Amino acid sequence: MTDTAQTADTDTAATGADETDETAATGTVAGESAATAASEAAADSKRPATTDLEQEGEVAADYLEELLDITDLDGDIDMDVEGERAMVSLVGGNLDHLVGANGQVLDALQELTRLAVLRETGHRSRLMLDVAGWRAGKRQALTETGTAAAEQVKESGERLRLDPMTPFERKIVHDAVAAAGLTSESEGEEPNRRVVVLPA
Repeated sequence: MTDTAQTADTDTAATGADETDETAATGTVAGESAATAASEAAADSKRPATTDLEQEGEVAADYLEELLDITDLDGDIDMDVEGERAMVSLVGGNLDHLVGANGQVLDALQELTRLAVLRETGHRSRLMLDVAGWRAGKRQALTETGTAAAEQVKESGERLRLDPMTPFERKIVHDAVAAAGLTSESEGEEPNRRVVVLPA
């Protein structure tokens, strides 16, 4: 079972990376403009407004601030909007145990935070939570992995199968491979699904 890098893996709620963009096939040449306009209008109607994303961030920040108070942990909360996601980060203090092994605790905390936003706003959130810069560091490392894999495939001319990854991780690797000028796909079933980098 495979999918191309252009049709990127969908993030699950447990891993914090849960949805990806889709492209729709156009109809006849004559109806292309109308179909495109209708598609864009539909996408715009579903796209969260910046104010809605800012509200998500504020609700999440309130929830996390209460959590820090209850657990007697020190930390600051940063909020931002990136693309179509609210981004919330906990920084400062000793927060490593809120990340856990391979980010498992962070993933669970992110889902709890999303549920808090859902309860308050009535809308499912795609909010991304980071703690102590763990996701940012992971993203950088995965980008380097994808870039290095692409270079290896360019030199060898042979496809390269990487280790199993989560959907969040695979999406980052797919993007890095594409940026390096190659294509990639995913194969296998969870939790052993992996990226395969293809030669040109």
